[in-house]
Amino acid sequence: MKIALRTITASMALAFCAQAALAGVSAEEAAKLGTSLTPMGAEMAGNADGSIPAWKGAYTKVAPGYANGTPRPDPFAGEKPTFSITSKNMAEHAGKLSDGVKALFARNPDFRLDVYPTHRTGGAPQWVYDNTRKNATSATLEDENSVSGAVGGIPFPIPKDGLEVMMNHRLSWYGQSVDYALRTFIVTADGRRALASEGDELLQYPYYITDSYKGIFQLGRFIVSGPASKAGEAILVHFSADKDVPRGVWQYLVGQRRVRKAPSVSYDTPDFVTSGVGLFDEAFMMFGPIDRHEYKLVGKKEMYIPYNNNRSALATIDELVGPKFLNPDHVRWELHRVWEVEAALKAGKRHTVPKRKYYIDEDTWQIVLFDGWDAKGDLWRMNYALGYLVPELPAHVTNVMWGGYDLQTGAYYFNAAMNGGSPHYKVSEPRSEILWSPEELANQGAR
Repeated sequence: MKIALRTITASMALAFCAQAALAGVSAEEAAKLGTSLTPMGAEMAGNADGSIPAWKGAYTKVAPGYANGTPRPDPFAGEKPTFSITSKNMAEHAGKLSDGVKALFARNPDFRLDVYPTHRTGGAPQWVYDNTRKNATSATLEDENSVSGAVGGIPFPIPKDGLEVMMNHRLSWYGQSVDYALRTFIVTADGRRALASEGDELLQYPYYITDSYKGIFQLGRFIVSGPASKAGEAILVHFSADKDVPRGVWQYLVGQRRVRKAPSVSYDTPDFVTSGVGLFDEAFMMFGPIDRHEYKLVGKKEMYIPYNNNRSALATIDELVGPKFLNPDHVRWELHRVWEVEAALKAGKRHTVPKRKYYIDEDTWQIVLFDGWDAKGDLWRMNYALGYLVPELPAHVTNVMWGGYDLQTGAYYFNAAMNGGSPHYKVSEPRSEILWSPEELANQGAR
């Protein structure tokens, strides 16, 4: 009897240990947060030659006289590029460029990267750091789209695999509730620019409203005001990080005058907001379910990426959106450490982009670049997020000013452009549940 009892006890202990191993890292590992690692899990130290400085806290200097919702100044407006990368010297820097950026150089000999001093401005409020520390030992990845044991902070600040890194992006810090006026522009292969969409975007992140979080980590609503052919259309999304809470997407179409569920707004369905140039799961650098691919964590590397691009938001569309690529005069690139994650299509699944490489900023856990290959193995797509600094949150965010290039046709698009619009990434108080209902969508979208 004693032997049987010891066997049962040992089995229970093993089961507990196995569960504990799945539920985050050990307390000893978590203790690195705030010491050798930043509170969000990045390397605290700079790199060997000093071109990437040590992290010294989030950027919190709000410009004197700044009013919420107005364009934020470029805090580094007085800086000049340290050097430029062109098609002539690209080979010298190839090890720190993505495949997609190198392909842009190959296609456009006049493309250019102006590289500025690196500023590690990413960060969050102290309460997000505190929650991240708690999550480090308690978060459990349930499947490709859900996580338990985490709220109000990065779930896996010391990740063990690629899927945990992708979940860190999904649950990264953008604020609690924001809104902005956006426009989407497409540029055809022959250089003609057209307005694809215009309207008001509201985003709310209940995962960071910790006392009321119920599994829906993001709410989004886009009411279209232009062009005239689309005016009045609307889309509403409820994104879940809980496997027991369903995801919801609804669309209001003017011609039908009713709200309908829109399950096709996902995966590789062409994104109507970009007139089909982009795919839905490319929106905001990652949108909707991601369960058709396997995610392999390759590691961390230094790379030139767009960063701290408040200057881009201050330019006019005529200045910024060129006939072949974004005007290099208005795009800032910096050297940062990024996590590299490779996505490969699962056996038995279908997707027009079977392979992707994602690059995730170590300081914010947000995707800044990714490349996509077609079924023939040819490089096809290169997506980017310019990065926008919001000192008063504080945060460096990539849910505005993102887009993508079709490297095979030469077309590209620039989405979530705040240029010339109002408001600019306005930080708001959390809105009531009623606003995020399909019924309210009908009221807002109707014309």
